[in-house]
Amino acid sequence: MRNPLAFIRHVLLTAVLLQFSALCPAANPLDFGSNIKTADPSAHVWQDGRIYLYTSHDQECQDDFLMKDWHTFSSSDLVHWVDHGPSLSVDKLSWADNYAWAPDAAYRNGKYYLIFPAGNGTKDRVNPKNSTKWMGIGVAVSDSPTGPFKDAIGKPLWTTPYANDPALFIDDDGKPYLYFHGAGKDFHVAELADDLLSVKGGLQKMDMGAYEPKMEGPWVFKRNGLYYFSMPENNRTLSYYTSNSPKGPWKYRGVFMNEEFESNNHHSIVQYKGEWILFYHRWLKDASSCAKPQRHVAAEYIHFNADGTIQPVTRTQEGVSDFAEKTRGR
Repeated sequence: MRNPLAFIRHVLLTAVLLQFSALCPAANPLDFGSNIKTADPSAHVWQDGRIYLYTSHDQECQDDFLMKDWHTFSSSDLVHWVDHGPSLSVDKLSWADNYAWAPDAAYRNGKYYLIFPAGNGTKDRVNPKNSTKWMGIGVAVSDSPTGPFKDAIGKPLWTTPYANDPALFIDDDGKPYLYFHGAGKDFHVAELADDLLSVKGGLQKMDMGAYEPKMEGPWVFKRNGLYYFSMPENNRTLSYYTSNSPKGPWKYRGVFMNEEFESNNHHSIVQYKGEWILFYHRWLKDASSCAKPQRHVAAEYIHFNADGTIQPVTRTQEGVSDFAEKTRGR
């Protein structure tokens, strides 16, 4: 051994790092107890005090986002998760057979609602004019937060425009608002009826302050009386607007999470046990048979400045692994 002292230092450093890793285990991507591939997480805290994630489900090495069902997961510490299995699948729909993309959920009048996009047809990326793909937004209902959910209206909320990526926000006064990504209708909002099964008053264009970049996957939440409209800007970076009203006018506030590998990123933001959490998906290579990166849900703490603006968020390996310790007693 050329340098015994250096070797001893190496051994001691390794031991310290291993001990630190044991105390602060990696939490990203989230461990759902299997090798399931998930994306587009919609997070909600229900009456039982648990946090629930409603996600899309990528098939192993899937081709071009051909997706068939949605999953539900729940946790009380953000580290240990229960996979409640598929909450709804496209084979239970009469009007769609594919594209089980980013869902959202709500609790209303003693029922749980899954707001979901689905569609049919094919997309020709080489010759787009040959594409027949169409998508719409449906509503399913269940007595349980984990489903199974049943298609409540047997059709989409509307057929034109093409739409997906729904985000349902219910304000403090009980009024429900549906935001979405739509062909020629981005930055629109639809007020829903009290039973969440129909649109009331049509699609309404919001004032975004003259800045309307390409977007998908919106998410709306409220904090200290201020409304936040967040989205994957250009389908990549996470950025946001703020407003004093759920329908705007909105003020653009900038990017709070940069893109990764030039890949899309969908997200949700929720407060749980006093901590604000950002759920999102990452594109990671793993030990599966697929050679390309696949999507996995992850989580980070998100913090706000005194004026309500969002501090920049970086992707970490540890994520929210210390959540139970930070919130003990809450």
